[in-house]
Amino acid sequence: MDAEREFARFVRTHTQTLLRTAYLLTGDGPAAEELVQDTLVRLYPKWALVQAADAPLAYVRRSITNAFINQTRRASRRELVVELLPESPDLADDSGRFDDRDQLWALLRVLPLRQRAALVLRFFNDLSDDQIADELGCRAGTVRSLISRGLATMREHMINEPSGSAGMRSA
Repeated sequence: MDAEREFARFVRTHTQTLLRTAYLLTGDGPAAEELVQDTLVRLYPKWALVQAADAPLAYVRRSITNAFINQTRRASRRELVVELLPESPDLADDSGRFDDRDQLWALLRVLPLRQRAALVLRFFNDLSDDQIADELGCRAGTVRSLISRGLATMREHMINEPSGSAGMRSA
C-alpha cells in the first residue's frame, strides 16, 4: 500500500514537469500525454526500483526520453505531420510569441532524435552534460557534440529558410 501512495504522490508532484518534457520531445499535446502515461504504466510494477534510484525524477525522465526515441524509430509509428488550423480564432495579438514557438518547434523537428533530446534536456530541463549523458546513455563529450551539432543545424536552417518553412517538411 505504501508503494501505491508513493507512486500517486510522485505522479501528482511531477506530472507537469514530465508532460512539459514529453511535449518538447513530441511537439504534440496528446502524444506527450500518451508518452508520459505509457511510461508511468510501464514503471508502476517496478516502482520500488524507481524509488531506490538516486533521483527518481531523472529515472522517469530518462524512461520517457528512451521511450520517445524508441517509438519514433519504429516504422509503424511514423506519422505525417500536417499543419492544424485552430478551431476558433484568438483575437489577442500574441502572434510574435506563437511565431517564435512555432519556428522553434519547426527547427527542433528537423534534428535527429538524440540531438533533439539533448537540446530539450539542456535548455528546457536545465540539466548538466553529465545528467544528460546519464539520461541518454552516452558520455558527456557525446552530449556536448549532440548539442553543438543540433544548434549548428538549427542556425543553418534559420539562415537558409528565414520564412520558417523548415516546419513544412516531414519529420
